[in-house]
Amino acid sequence: MSLKNKLATTLLSSTVGLTAAFGASSALAADQTYVTIGTGGQTGVYYVVGQSMCRLVNRGTSDHGIKCTAPSTGGSVANINAIRQGQQDMGMAQSDWQFHALNGTKHQTFIDQGKFDNLRALFSVHNEPFTVVARADSGVKSFDDLVGKRVNLNNPGSGTRGTMEVIMAEKGWTRDSFKLAAELKASEQAQALCDNKLDVMIYSVGHPSGAIKEATTSCDSVVVPVTGKEINKLIAENDYYAEATIKGGLYKGTDSDVTTFGNAATMVTSANVDDETVYQVVKAVFDNFDRFKRLHPAFANLDPKTMISGGLSAPLHEGAVRYYKEQGWM
Repeated sequence: MSLKNKLATTLLSSTVGLTAAFGASSALAADQTYVTIGTGGQTGVYYVVGQSMCRLVNRGTSDHGIKCTAPSTGGSVANINAIRQGQQDMGMAQSDWQFHALNGTKHQTFIDQGKFDNLRALFSVHNEPFTVVARADSGVKSFDDLVGKRVNLNNPGSGTRGTMEVIMAEKGWTRDSFKLAAELKASEQAQALCDNKLDVMIYSVGHPSGAIKEATTSCDSVVVPVTGKEINKLIAENDYYAEATIKGGLYKGTDSDVTTFGNAATMVTSANVDDETVYQVVKAVFDNFDRFKRLHPAFANLDPKTMISGGLSAPLHEGAVRYYKEQGWM
C-alpha cells in the first residue's frame, strides 16, 4: 500500500473512530438528567447543603445518569419562585416560607401568584435560629434597640428578609424606623458590619455559621437576643416557629447562651419533577448519611426519621415517599 493510501486509510479510520466516540458521548449526554438545587449565599449553610447533596448525587452519576449543580441563589423565596417557574428542580427554603408558598399567604409574591399546589417537600435539615449580630460599639443590647440604627434587612427574595418583615409588621416598624435599611446579600453583610457601614446584621441560619464567625472575629460584635411579646405571639400562633437558643462560646464576644426563635431549613421541589429523579437524589443523601452529616457541624445531630416529619407543610414528593417506605420509615 502506498504512503498516500496508508495516510488516507489512517485518516478514515481516525474519522470513523472520532465519529463513533462522539456519537457515544452524545448518546450518554442525551441519557443524562440534569438537576439544579437552589441554595443561598456562599457563606450560609444552605449553600453547604446543596453542594453536599450534589457531591453525593454526582458520585453515582455512572449508575443513575443524574448530574447535579447547586448554585448560590437569593434564598428561600427566590428558590420557591424558581421551582414554580421551572427554572430550578429543587431548593432550600425556610419552613415558614414553605408554608406560605403552599397556601399563597404572607409574602406578596405568594399572594399574587396564589397557592403553589404543586409544591412538594423532600426533608427538613437543620434548625435556623433568627440571628442578630450587632457591633459592640453600637449600643444595641436587645432587639428593640434596632430602632434608629443602621440595619441590614437582607436582599429581597431571601427567607431572612421575609421573616424580618413579619417581625416588623408585628412591632409596627417600617423601613423609616431605622437610620439605614440596607438590602445587602447575606454574604456581604459581615464585611459591611466590620467596615462600620452597618450597626446590625441579621441572618436566619444554622450554627455554627461562617458568616457569623466572620463578623465576630473581624470586629468586636455580639449576638443579640430576639425576645418579647411580639416574638412570643409569633411562636404561639405559628407551628413553624419555635423558641431557639444559640449556644454561648460558639462565637467570639458571646460567651453565654442567647435566646431567639427560629424555624427549620427544608428541601423542596415540585410535583412536576419525575419520581425517579427525586428518588435517586433522596437515596444519594440517605444512603450516604454518615458522610453527609460530616460535611457541616450543623448536621451533626440530624436524624432521618425526624427529617421527614418536622417542619414540613407541603406533601412529601412521591419519589421521596418511595425511598422512605423502602427504609421502613413510613
